Formats: sequence, structure tokens, C-alpha cells
Amino acid sequence: MRAPDTPLQARLGALTSRPYLWLLVPAALLALAIAFLVIGRPLDTLTASAPPVEELSIEQVRLSDGLLTLQVRADGSEPVRVAQVQVDGAYRAFEMEPAGPIERLDTATVRIPYPWVDGEAHHITFVTSSGAAFEHTIDVAVTTPTMTGETLWRLAIVGLFLGLVPVAIGMLTYPAMRHVGATGYQFVLAFTVGLLAFLFVDTISEGLEAGEAALGRLRAQSLVWASALVTFLALIAVGRRGGQAPEGLSLALFIALGIGLHNLGEGLAVGGSVAAGEASLAMFLVIGFALHNLSEGVAIVAPLARDRARLAALAGLAALAGLPALVGVLVGAQSASPLWVALCFGIGAGAIAQVIFEVTGLMLRRGGSDSLARLPALAGIALGVVVMYATALLV
Repeated sequence: MRAPDTPLQARLGALTSRPYLWLLVPAALLALAIAFLVIGRPLDTLTASAPPVEELSIEQVRLSDGLLTLQVRADGSEPVRVAQVQVDGAYRAFEMEPAGPIERLDTATVRIPYPWVDGEAHHITFVTSSGAAFEHTIDVAVTTPTMTGETLWRLAIVGLFLGLVPVAIGMLTYPAMRHVGATGYQFVLAFTVGLLAFLFVDTISEGLEAGEAALGRLRAQSLVWASALVTFLALIAVGRRGGQAPEGLSLALFIALGIGLHNLGEGLAVGGSVAAGEASLAMFLVIGFALHNLSEGVAIVAPLARDRARLAALAGLAALAGLPALVGVLVGAQSASPLWVALCFGIGAGAIAQVIFEVTGLMLRRGGSDSLARLPALAGIALGVVVMYATALLV
């Protein structure tokens, strides 16, 4: 007769029957190790005589009558205390909210009374209590738009002509697409892949450029790639949750979503130019991006060439792809943080990558495993890249 298990043997038996519980052991040990390093700080005594490492990033600049308002973010081995502020070489009084030192990765708003001159450049220097200096230049001083009724109306018009209007015009090619043959259909899909491939590269590039202006500790450029990967995987999971790849209207919906997220970033760029007082550059960007979006409208309706879509569905696709540009203009005009701009571009790039994956899969299912190597597909991809590059030259 077998002797009864002791309490210890019973507990070990329970753990053996539930192997996932063993994962708690390394997790607990890892938590203890991290807690020791963070709380105990064993290296502090070795670096006690070294000066503090400090970094200060200027994320937003707003100009109003006789006042400069800047949002700064700090990083360092110790809290950063702004001791003095210079504007154009002269020390100026300033107010900070919240007052006192800025903790690691926290933000503060600095208000500097100063009679800035419209249209001129102004140089600002922050001097910390340790003597470190951080500089920022306002290339062209201009009053930051306030969200009055007239301002909202004008920015909304710009946003509509940036996104919704050109996308809708491009989608007017839908009736003609419904009459293309099998070869023409493959060409249209390949043309879409070419458009989106260029758009993906362009979106990643713009995200990395925006990330350069963010605080180094935030790893904004790495965030672009990470957010793109997470978005790609999430949309793949959503699109194939029923066990089938999206086609027709479902695929067009994903294309519109990816383009819409990209247009959000374009709107932020245009709004940022408005906030910086560069009206001519802003209009130049609107014209260039609008031509870009004409091609994107063609890409949205490409998967519908074999389907009959209702007018309401087409209007919804146009709104999904175009209206985010309007939101981007409104937000960008208030000087959006470079971190959030980089994140938006990263998410947009991931959505575009998912669409490229699905459209390519549709081409292979409809045309065979060698369809990408055929002349219509190669010509379509090449033409899509050329068209997007040609319109990008205007931006």
C-alpha cells in the first residue's frame, strides 16, 4: 500500500501538473534582480564625483503677443533644473510650470516674456544649474494660430483639399476599372503594390526624420519600426480572423485605413509648417501631397474592380483615407510633439505593409504562383513606383 504524500510532495505534484506555474519562478527572480539594481543603485558610489548627465529637448514652441511658450522634456542622471534662459544673447525672466527641477522624461512649460519680431529668427538658450546649455532656434517667428472659428474653417479647407478631395477624385477611376480584363486586373493590382511600396518607404523615412527631433532616451526612431511591426501583425490578425484573406471591399477598407494613417502624418507636416509661419511651404506641401493622394485613390478602388460597390461604401472609403489629413492639419498647427508624429508615421507604415502583403497575396491567388514575374505585374509595380516618385518631387 502506497504511503500518503507529504504536504511538500503534494505541492510539487501540483506544480508538475501545471508546468506554466514554473514560469513564475524566473519571472520572480528577474523582478528581484531589477529591484536590487534600481533601488540599491550599486554604481552610484563609483560615479558620485562625476557631473550629472543632462539632456533637454524642445518639443513645442508657441508664439503669442509678447510671449514665447515652449514645452521641454528632460532626461538625465538627476532631475534637470533650468537656471537661466537667454533669448538672442540676453538673459530673460521666465516662468516654468510646474516649478522646480524636471524629473527624468517629464515635461515642463516655459513662458518667456519677450518682444519677438514677426518674420525674424530668434535664438533661445536654456542654461541648467550644472552649467549645461541647450539651444533652439525659431527660424521664422510668427503668431501660433489660435483655434477661432475662422482659423478652424481655413485649416479645415486645407485639410479637405489635402486628403479627401484628391482621394475622392482618384477613386473616380472605379467605373473604368470594372471593365478591365484578367490581364488588366493583374496590372491594376500590381500598380497598387508599386504605389504602396513607395508610400511605405516614404512613410518610414518621414517617421525617422521626425524621431530625430525627439528626446534621445525616448528612442523615437526605434519606436517607428516597433510600432510599424506591431501594427502590421495586429492588422494581419484582424484581417484573417475568419481564416480567410481579405478581398474586395474588405481589402479596400484596409487600403483606405493604411492611406488614412499616412495622411494623418502628412497633415501634421502641413500643420507644422503653418505653425512655423511658413505659409508658402505649407501650400507647396498641400499641392504635392494632393497629387500624391490622387494615386492613392486609385489604389483604394483597385480591389473592387471585380465587385459592385455601393456609393455609400465608396464615400466611406474616401472619408477613411482622406479625413485623417484634416485632423493632422488641425493638430499640427498647434505644434505637435515629434514623438507623436514619429509614432503616427510608424503606425501608418505598418498598415501600409499589411496592405502590400494582402494585395500581393490576392495577385498570387488570382494569377498563379508566377504572376509576379509576368510582364503586366512587373510593369504595374514599376509604374506605381514611378508615379509616386514623380509626385513626391513636388513636395
